[in-house]
Amino acid sequence: MPTHLTAQQIQQVHSKLEADYQKADAYFNQQFPRPELALTLRGKSAGTAHLQLNKIRLNPVLLKENFDAFIEHVIPHEVSHLLAYQLYGKVRPHGREWQSIMLKVFGQQPSTTHQLDIRSVQGKMFNYQCGCGVVPLTIRRHNKVVRGETKYRCRRCSETLAISDN
Repeated sequence: MPTHLTAQQIQQVHSKLEADYQKADAYFNQQFPRPELALTLRGKSAGTAHLQLNKIRLNPVLLKENFDAFIEHVIPHEVSHLLAYQLYGKVRPHGREWQSIMLKVFGQQPSTTHQLDIRSVQGKMFNYQCGCGVVPLTIRRHNKVVRGETKYRCRRCSETLAISDN
């Protein structure tokens, strides 16, 4: 499925990023350096902030599929990470500094994870078994088990997961 964003959508993302920075500039009464924006993130994450690089990476597939959610929530979330780093230095990623920025600057309840439908970006899953039942693992984790690099335990029963027959 083609996941190309239109020029208008890309412009909207850049405009939202600038608008969020203008809010932060006004709130903190200082000019923040604008980050580099890259639409290169893969996998299940919606976005990520690279603090030392002053860079935001967004997942273009999820962006296209959930455009309004990105504009409303994901961009302010990632901007808040960069602002927290620039204002306070190295702090907990979703700590009180980040939460304060989300609430006070962007008027949003801080949420550490997105609730987007990730079926289109979710890779092949492998079923493992424990006392609780079936636990799906990503191909990356499955390959680590196959290579003998690690074992995984169930979060509920703490039993070591074993590859399922079905």
